[in-house]
Amino acid sequence: MPGSVQRAGALAGYPLRLPAMPLHDPWIVADRAAGLYHLYTTNLPAMTGDSRLGIMAYTSPDLAHWARPRVVFTLPEDSWANDGAWAPEVHRWKGRWYLFATFYNDAAPLPAHDGRHPVRRATLLASAESLDGPFALENDGAPLADPARMTLDGTLYRAPDGRPWLVYAHEWVQVGDGTIEAVPLDDTLRRAGDAITLFRASDAPWVKRPARADEVANFVTDGPELFRTRTGALLMLWSSYDAQGYVQALAQSASGKLEGPWRQLEPLVRADSGHGMLFERFDGQLMMVLHRPFHNARGKLYEMRDEGDRLRVLREATWLDGETHPTHP
Repeated sequence: MPGSVQRAGALAGYPLRLPAMPLHDPWIVADRAAGLYHLYTTNLPAMTGDSRLGIMAYTSPDLAHWARPRVVFTLPEDSWANDGAWAPEVHRWKGRWYLFATFYNDAAPLPAHDGRHPVRRATLLASAESLDGPFALENDGAPLADPARMTLDGTLYRAPDGRPWLVYAHEWVQVGDGTIEAVPLDDTLRRAGDAITLFRASDAPWVKRPARADEVANFVTDGPELFRTRTGALLMLWSSYDAQGYVQALAQSASGKLEGPWRQLEPLVRADSGHGMLFERFDGQLMMVLHRPFHNARGKLYEMRDEGDRLRVLREATWLDGETHPTHP
């Protein structure tokens, strides 16, 4: 009984469970020193009481019980962007924490092409000394990728030689067949070269195809994250749509290098699930978090296995995420 009382007291500051936590594009950092998991997502005023455009973070000691979220970054009002705050990622680089997040402005058009009307959309960079923020804009708020490209969901990749790269999705809204691209960065995480195309959404055989021959083909790329396996294979989590909805996909570099060529493996999770990322639980278990369904999304947690040449879902952590209809029992 005393132990139960002590645990209840320790968790009093963590009243939320995942079913009560609206979120999209989750990103989790496991802070072993503090004994806390930080889950970053778009700021929701209903959860924080703060109406500003930005990023909020939930924290948890055990992935089951979560504190109410706090805003860790707000976009300055004089920014070129006025909406978004999508797909936040937080990475350690050169002694600081760096936040990558996507913003846009529908009133700032890019040149129309082939009947398409893209607008400014890009990943911005901010940094802080602590995982709790506050994060401050870097690079004067300039996009990390070419601002003429309509891009989103930028992620940091460290090559074996230590060089940083930004890997991101080039929007189908601009190009029709969305791509995953990469651009080299310098040590200050500024763009330092031209973009290369890694693959197209249509390369995946399961991606939803037009129902009619005369229907315009729009193929989505979304949410890339790179993972180096225990055998040195290079994998990428990314998302798109099949005929039933959102899909958590997996690709493998045949060369083990960022440049590829990339081959598409069997998706990890379907059932309107996606934009996943990997992290290590405090006990060493490899985990994946994603959101499901796409609308009114909640976080879903999976125990994973690194099989050397690919990843495998072991089971959905229903005791943590409260899912009553798991995709992988």
